[in-house]
Amino acid sequence: MQYLQNQDLALFQDTKITQLFHFFIFDSKGDIQICTKKFVSTRIVYSLAVLLIISTGTAFAQESLISVQTDDKIYDEGDTIVISGHVTTIVGSTPATLQLFSEGNLIDIAQITIAQDGSYSHTVIAEGPLWQTQGNYTIRVSYGEGNIAESEFAYSPKTATIEKTTNFEVDAGDHGTFDVKYTIKGATIKDMEVNSDIFGLTVLIESADEGIITLELPREFIGAEKQDGKDDTFIILIDGIEVDYTEKAIHSESRIITMNFEQGDSKIEIIGTYVVPEFGTITLMILIAGITSIVILTRNRFQISASV
Repeated sequence: MQYLQNQDLALFQDTKITQLFHFFIFDSKGDIQICTKKFVSTRIVYSLAVLLIISTGTAFAQESLISVQTDDKIYDEGDTIVISGHVTTIVGSTPATLQLFSEGNLIDIAQITIAQDGSYSHTVIAEGPLWQTQGNYTIRVSYGEGNIAESEFAYSPKTATIEKTTNFEVDAGDHGTFDVKYTIKGATIKDMEVNSDIFGLTVLIESADEGIITLELPREFIGAEKQDGKDDTFIILIDGIEVDYTEKAIHSESRIITMNFEQGDSKIEIIGTYVVPEFGTITLMILIAGITSIVILTRNRFQISASV
């Protein structure tokens, strides 16, 4: 018996709990059952408590009491940036802290009062000596302890938004080529081509930002006219959607039209009533006159044959 006790003590001497368990194992059968139940119950309670603490901590770590957003995703120098969000649980009169970063550099900081309904709003004007870098800007708002939300937007200073004015040489088939003078901001022109199916011009662009384009269309090669020869309106499609345009003062040799486009737009179609190398107004009149002459001559021929 003494040998067994020494052997058991050597086997379970690592912890006090195992020593206590060893002490009761030599008691009566009923005591052993009670001891075992208490030991197992205690282990289960502790295990459940640990799991509850871990799951609760994880839930709090994943959810933030505050959110943030901007009224747009792309801004240019001089634009007004509207930052807003919502707090799900208001903590007294605690304000939200807003920080604005560009490439890790702090651009702006502010403390914002939370409204009674949990909403907040703040405006920033994108101008000044700190707004000289093109790229993505990060907004970070914090509320209370550990509640953080972030949002990003793209920004371009005026120095980065290049406006280009030049001529594009368009292939006019048998008529050779003609130049279209254009000014574009926010994109580059990849190609211009005559589209005889729409009696107009197709302009292919690569737009990295929203912008504006002005085209000077020579009347000799493309136009939109009514039957009386007066100017008619063009139809402008951008990626298949009709858009408005503005036109400057009327010129005798060209028509100058201006339209806006959005980031990602790629195809502008200017639809008129005539375009080369297809039948222009003068060419079409000559063709009609020729067909009419053939019809008259044919009728006269049949009339002469009938009289003979």
